[in-house]
Amino acid sequence: MSYKIVSKQQLSENVFTIEVEAPLIARARKAGQFVIVGVSNEYGERIPLTIAGAEPVKGTIRLIFQRVGKTTTQMADMNVGDSFGHVAGPLGKPTHVQKFGTVVCVGGGIGNAPLLPIAQAMKQAGNTILSILGSRNKELLILEEEFKIISDELIIVTDDGSYGRKAMVTEPLKELCRRNPKPDLVVAIGPTIMMKFCCETTRPMQIPTVVSLNTIMVDGTGMCGGCRVEVGGKTKFVCVDGPEFDGHQVDFDQMMKRMTAYRKLEQQALDAYQEHRCKIGLDQR
Repeated sequence: MSYKIVSKQQLSENVFTIEVEAPLIARARKAGQFVIVGVSNEYGERIPLTIAGAEPVKGTIRLIFQRVGKTTTQMADMNVGDSFGHVAGPLGKPTHVQKFGTVVCVGGGIGNAPLLPIAQAMKQAGNTILSILGSRNKELLILEEEFKIISDELIIVTDDGSYGRKAMVTEPLKELCRRNPKPDLVVAIGPTIMMKFCCETTRPMQIPTVVSLNTIMVDGTGMCGGCRVEVGGKTKFVCVDGPEFDGHQVDFDQMMKRMTAYRKLEQQALDAYQEHRCKIGLDQR
C-alpha cells in the first residue's frame, strides 16, 4: 500500500501538517489513537504520531509533527507526492468520550495537535469545552482557529506575552478549576513537565485529569517495552494501555528520566543526516 503525502503545510517554524493516503486507518481511527510511521521500507526509526484528523471518504489521515530529530527532519524534507515506507495503525486505546459536562482542554506547543480530535469528540458528545492553548510565543502557536470553532471559551497564553496572556497554562487552569461549579474533567496534553504541573494544579481540587503520554516507542504493539511507565505504582505500556492515563497516577519524574535515555544517540543521528543532506549536489557545482 502506498502512503502518499497528498498535502503539506508549515504551521510554524518547525511544525508541519501533512495529509497522507491511508484509507483503512481513516475509516477505523477514533479520537486519541495514533500511528507508527516509518519513512523508509527498510531501515530507520519508527515514530508514533497522533492522528490529528481523518477524511474517511477521501481515505486520508492528518498528521502534525515537529521537526526535532532525524526522522521528523526527514519528514519535513518530504514533499507532496512522496510516500512513507509504512504507516501502522490505528494504535492505542481511543479516548473515553461521553457527556461529562464541562471539559477543560489544555494544550502546550505541539500538544495542541493530539488535543484537537479529543476536544472535537468531547464537543460532539455535548460537553461544554473550555480550551487553554499555550506556546513560547505567538509564532509557535498552532491550531488556534480550529479550537475557536469548538470552544465555548478559548484562552491563549504565551511565555513571552507576545500573544494572549503572559502566563503558563497552569495559571488560567487554576482559575477555571476554582469556578463554581468546577469543571467535570480536564484533558492536558503537551510537554511532560507541563502535564505534570497541570495534574498538580487539579489534584487538590479533585478534578479528574487525563493526560496523553509521548514516551519513546518502537513497535507500538506492547512487545518492545520501550514505552513503559509507572501508573498508580504499576507498570503500564503507553502503546497498548494508553496513550491516555489518569494524570494523578502517572510517575512523571520517572518518565522524564526515561525519555532522556537516547538523547546523545538521537543528536548523533540528526547531525549525521544533516551533514549528509548538506553535501548532496556539491559535486554538481
